[in-house]
Amino acid sequence: MAAKDYYEVLGVQKGASKDEIKDAYRKLALQFHPDRNKSHEAEARFKEISEAYAVLSDAEKRRQYDSFGREGVYQRYSQEDIFRGADFGEFFRGFGGFDDIFSQFLGGGPRQPTRGEDLTYHLQLNLEDIVHDSEKELEVPRDEVCPTCNGSGAKPGTSPRQCGTCGGTGQVQKVQSAGFARLVRVMACDRCGGKGYLIDSPCKDCRGKGTVERRRKIRVMVPGGIEDGYTLRLRGEGNAGESGLPPGDLYVAINVVPHEIFVRRGSDVYVEKSIGIVEATLGTEITVPTLYGDVTLEIPHGTQPGERFQIKGKGLPKFGAWGRGTGNEYVTVSVEVPKKLSDRQKELMKKFGESG
Repeated sequence: MAAKDYYEVLGVQKGASKDEIKDAYRKLALQFHPDRNKSHEAEARFKEISEAYAVLSDAEKRRQYDSFGREGVYQRYSQEDIFRGADFGEFFRGFGGFDDIFSQFLGGGPRQPTRGEDLTYHLQLNLEDIVHDSEKELEVPRDEVCPTCNGSGAKPGTSPRQCGTCGGTGQVQKVQSAGFARLVRVMACDRCGGKGYLIDSPCKDCRGKGTVERRRKIRVMVPGGIEDGYTLRLRGEGNAGESGLPPGDLYVAINVVPHEIFVRRGSDVYVEKSIGIVEATLGTEITVPTLYGDVTLEIPHGTQPGERFQIKGKGLPKFGAWGRGTGNEYVTVSVEVPKKLSDRQKELMKKFGESG
């Protein structure tokens, strides 16, 4: 069976740029590398795409391939030598060898210290909590630099030493032949756990971790009118970083719980209030709850069921894109029709209807 076209193998057009070829190979290499893909065909597929990339990423070899096909590139090598990998280092000399090609995509070199992990705290609020800007105190468990060893993880008076297995890189390489290519598996060093150093005398307080867990009280300013689902970011309030690197951030996720009385829509709030049929007919004054306390609302005579009244400025502060100012409260009136009437009440209602 004829070998597949290299452009087809990488899924690119014949006129593809070097960057397009590189991107295509990167995606396919990550998908089919045997360390990541355990399917039976992964190794053969990886060999195929690596071979295609090795040729198409080199300008001279690509010209030979475009002019003479695969044989134009491989004419200097016997089939046995190619798949044994004896002289393949020379073939890849243009870009530093196959190991270098793959390492630029999947990483390599020593494990680098990292900044601290970010933390998330879920803060539950009621509508009454967000009628104004407010300050909340959170108690957050987080990792902090061990004060005893100053984050080294070693007992005071001692120091970590370089791992002899990985030479301080934190990584070891295992080479495996896959057809013509050598697959280099870069793995974390088993002895030091990828850190590159060993601690013979661990700190008694952090047990060699360099960090200790503490429950820290942190104050956060919550803007009035904040929306449910919004997240506040507190820089540097997350877990401590490694080797003196900055700590992570704390993300405060806001959860505004539904209210028993009010329904929120943006910065406005809505409430229902029941009145009797006589009150709706003749008009009256009623007491209405708001987020700021009770107020008196005048109900005009002839009010119809479902009629809505506005109380200005009794909503929530307008947050974010809503702009400045405060929303309103809207009161929807429901008229209660009595289910039981005395004979006298029935007579009066009848006369009232006849008079209309």
